Amino acid sequence: MVCDRIPREMTVRTMRDAPARTRDVSLESLAEELETLYEQNERLVDRIDTLEDEIDTLRTENHQLQNRVDELESEITQNSAAVDAAHKRSGANKERLEELQARELEKGAHLLETNVDSHEIDVDGDHLEKIQKDDDRLYYRLPDSDDPLQRGSVSLAHGDLLPIQQLARMDDEMLRSTTNALPSRLAAKLWKARTDPTTGDDPWQSGCKNVREYVKASDLKHWIRRQEHGINDTYAKKLVSRTIDALLDLTKNRLAIRRKRERKNGLEYTERRILLTADTEVPRRNRILRHTATGDS
Repeated sequence: MVCDRIPREMTVRTMRDAPARTRDVSLESLAEELETLYEQNERLVDRIDTLEDEIDTLRTENHQLQNRVDELESEITQNSAAVDAAHKRSGANKERLEELQARELEKGAHLLETNVDSHEIDVDGDHLEKIQKDDDRLYYRLPDSDDPLQRGSVSLAHGDLLPIQQLARMDDEMLRSTTNALPSRLAAKLWKARTDPTTGDDPWQSGCKNVREYVKASDLKHWIRRQEHGINDTYAKKLVSRTIDALLDLTKNRLAIRRKRERKNGLEYTERRILLTADTEVPRRNRILRHTATGDS
């Protein structure tokens, strides 16, 4: 190799005699690197100091929060004990009140419905009767017991109402469970439409002279189709007759059926009318009362 032919003395001399400028550049680079490392170290030291301060602050805050947690837990324990005590007192007071109410009811008292939990009252016979007095307020009493204080007269009990009135007071679900006959349900809804202005669909019309109210068979047919969606005109006509029969039966013939000649588009025809005459006796309306078994849901 070429290097093998260079005398050793020349190689040593060459390294020893390297230019001073090259050595100066190496020292300068080293100094710059040291300066950079020093600056980085200073920044790291500052950051460590900052983190230590933050850690001390967090430790202080954590200690304060732990103390607050301990205080709240103590307050919760005290409050829970107070609530439990109040609940026990309330339960005991409720039991005392129900016992007093039961005794008063058995003595014949009439108690306001809003003040009585009928499902918790333990009375002889396990039945209360809900009544309505002439002040239009509802009361509980033992069945058929007179108020010893004679505060207001009692309206009709549920059993004194006409069957049509009893059915008219039921909601749709109860009505279906009571009777599976569609004409009877329609008759009940029709009667309710006459007596309850909130129904919104009332085919009854005010009469004159000796007729209090009436409804035409043709109006009844359209009303039935509005009540029972999906039925055709032919079936609706059949339901009119069946509903009229149910009305007569459920009102114990309080209603009357009359035929009257009508004229429409130049043609005459005879139409049935269901009449409630002025002299017809109907039990007092809007007095819904019933027997309630205590403990029932």
